Formats: sequence, C-alpha cells, structure tokens
Amino acid sequence: MERLGALSVLVTACVLGVVMSQTTLSPAVTITTVSANVTTASPSCSSLNTSSCTACAPGSYYDNETLLCSCCPDVGLCVLPGACLLCVQGFYQPLAGQQGCLPCSSGFYSNSTGSPVCQACPTGSFSNNTGSVSCGACAPGFYTSLQNSTLCNPCPQGTYCNSSSCSQCRICPAGSEALQIAAKDCTPCRPGMHKPSHQTMCQICSSGFYQVRGGQENCDLCPENHYCPSPDVNPIECPTDAFCPEGSTAPGYCMETFFRKVGETCELAPVTIALLVIGGGVGLLFIIVLVLRRRRDNDSELSLARTPLLRKDRPPGRFYGIPCDAEPVYAGW
Repeated sequence: MERLGALSVLVTACVLGVVMSQTTLSPAVTITTVSANVTTASPSCSSLNTSSCTACAPGSYYDNETLLCSCCPDVGLCVLPGACLLCVQGFYQPLAGQQGCLPCSSGFYSNSTGSPVCQACPTGSFSNNTGSVSCGACAPGFYTSLQNSTLCNPCPQGTYCNSSSCSQCRICPAGSEALQIAAKDCTPCRPGMHKPSHQTMCQICSSGFYQVRGGQENCDLCPENHYCPSPDVNPIECPTDAFCPEGSTAPGYCMETFFRKVGETCELAPVTIALLVIGGGVGLLFIIVLVLRRRRDNDSELSLARTPLLRKDRPPGRFYGIPCDAEPVYAGW
C-alpha cells in the first residue's frame, strides 16, 4: 500500500509538472521560430513517461482530458516541443505529427497559415525564391504562358505586351511593328513600307508600288501615266514622249531618231523610212549586180569546157606503141 501511494504521488507530481510546463510555456514561442527541418518518422507520443517528469516530445502536445501527450492530429501544423502551431505563410506541411514545415518551392506560394500544400503561380506570374508568400507579376514586355514559372520571358521581336501579368505576347496591329525584344508597344511602319495584320515585321513595297504615308497595311499601285522610281515618294508624271503604263517604275521611250511616239504606240520616223527606202534600193541593186556577175562567170566556165571539143586537130597519141590515129590492122582471122 505504501508503494502504491508513493507511485500515485509520483504520477500526480509528474502530471502537475507537465501541466505547469505546458501552462507556463513562454509566449515568446511564435510561428516565426518554426524550424524548416523535416522529420519523416512520427515520434512515439501515446503515453506519458512516468519514470521522470519530462515535457511532451516534439510532434506531440499535452491533452488535458487524457493527461497524456498526443500527436498533433491535423495536417498543416508545425510542432514545437509541447505545442502544435500552424505553418506560417510561405510554408506547408502535408502530414500530421511532423516537427517542421516545408518551404514552398520556386514557382509556388502559400498566402495562408496552416497550408497542407502550396499553390502554383498562375500564368503571367512567377516566383524565383523558396518560401514565397505570393508570386510576382511579369513586367510589361515580358510574359509566361506556364504555371509555376520561376521567370518571365521577353516578348519576341514583332510582338509586344503593354501591361503586367501577360500570359502571352500579341502581334503588332496592321501597319506597325516591334523592332526590339521585350517591346511594350509597337511603332508605325515607315513610308515606303507596309505590314498586313498576319505578318510580324514591316515589308518594303514591291516594284511598281508606293506608299508615302507611315503605318499602312498595304501599298498603292503606281497609277497609269506615272512612274514610281522609289516606294517612298509620290508617283511622278510620265513625260509626253514616253510610255508609263500602270505599275511603271521608269518611263519607257521609243528609239530616238528612228522612232517617234504616236498615241500609245511607236511609229517609224520619216528619216527611218527614207533610210529604209535607200537601203532597200541599194540592196536590190547589189542583188542584181551579183546575179549578172554570176551569170557571166557561168558563161565563161561553159566556154572553156567546150573548147577541146571544137578543135579539129587531135593530139597524137600512142596505144601500145601504135599511134592513136593509125588504121586498124586485121590479123586475117
């Protein structure tokens, strides 16, 4: 009986000591003193150590009803010796009875206490630090189309973003362009250039077209009786002695001296007609002379060929020692 009484007194004293240690827990213990270290194994905290007066182990708290140390029952709680505290903003804890909270990774955040998980940064925002309470918005000229981003990307050339938190960059409107990356706005196309809405950069007007105004979507075709030597100047009126059809880049002339412009065509000049007549006459005369000379040469060659046939004296000849003009001799058979 004496031993049982002593044991009961010891238990009562330990309980009172534990209670006193819990009730006199320093108010200086706040959520800012929570360690980020993690212990994956839950501590054994189902009973009170009755052999000595000891405070509840980390991962447990004192239960006034059972007069025992109990594990912290909920997730999102960070544990100090003898107390369960909520995870602060920027930290989380998915398990119960843990001794510390985990910092949110880069690209994630937690803006509430006692969070079991961290939230991914939405598109148009980023977080490049751990333990973030919030995500930063992408600055104008930058974007990110992914969640849980750790940085924002500059808008490519030809696109722009004129506000913060852009999830994507936009192509510059028709007649404007962005020459640099990370553009916040677009600049109009220069005179002599144009840009349709589906293109990213301004283009020079094609030959025969012009555009003297800036920021235009299309170029204008050089009108008839005008020519356009450069796409950024006004059409120039065609000279009276030249041709300038629609879309001309330079005036077209008839051959000087030999041709002249009559209406919309080129005709032979009088001097050209005279030269052609004279040239034709000279050519005809040359042909006649050539034919006559050819005929004379043919007659001369024919006369020379007939001369041996017309001669009466035949040149002496011998055939096997017998003159060619000798009378034939018969052998008598």
